[in-house]
Amino acid sequence: MKGLFISGSGTDVGKTFIAQKLICLLSESRQVGVRKPVESACQLLGDQLITKDAQALLDVSNVNDTIDVVCPYKFAQCSSGESASIDSKTVLTLEDLFNACQSENYVVVEGAGGLLSPLAQNSLNVDLAVALNLPLVIVVKDELGGVNQALLTIKVARQYQLKIACVILNQFEDNALENASAIRRYGACEVVVYNQNSSVLFEQKIRQLFNV
Repeated sequence: MKGLFISGSGTDVGKTFIAQKLICLLSESRQVGVRKPVESACQLLGDQLITKDAQALLDVSNVNDTIDVVCPYKFAQCSSGESASIDSKTVLTLEDLFNACQSENYVVVEGAGGLLSPLAQNSLNVDLAVALNLPLVIVVKDELGGVNQALLTIKVARQYQLKIACVILNQFEDNALENASAIRRYGACEVVVYNQNSSVLFEQKIRQLFNV
């Protein structure tokens, strides 16, 4: 299976937003399926749980999957996947999530939280990333403290022998920080900056990195 695993350095870093951008660009040259195998904090409408992140990924995919294929494990609780499944009296295993991510297409898989966030029974996000063996994209909010957050995630990824495709610094606002150069220097990995006011350079770099 070919694809990418998208993880964040924390919550509210724009992981799904950046994943959408990647999917749109990758779809220029290939069929791109998407997976968000487990999502918590889903909205309950009648007797249906409605996803937010998984639906956002599906909306930009060029593969005709259903939302239940993209995200088979949905929970209303606002907590980790492991905690939400326990509260819902659902046995959720790493094998379940691994199987849910399988696709004949190039697939972009979005984790739930950071690499060390609990995801399923006795399993963290990083365990799913290792099982899938897909290159890792780390999304980091470009802010004061972003270098520390990025380097901690990079260190964990390397401890688990994950291949890091790149770190994407998500600039919510223009700033004078030099996080990108610091992460390149100390993290020894590819760093791409996304600025919502100027995305041309981001798009060019992504096309180069992933042969779009």
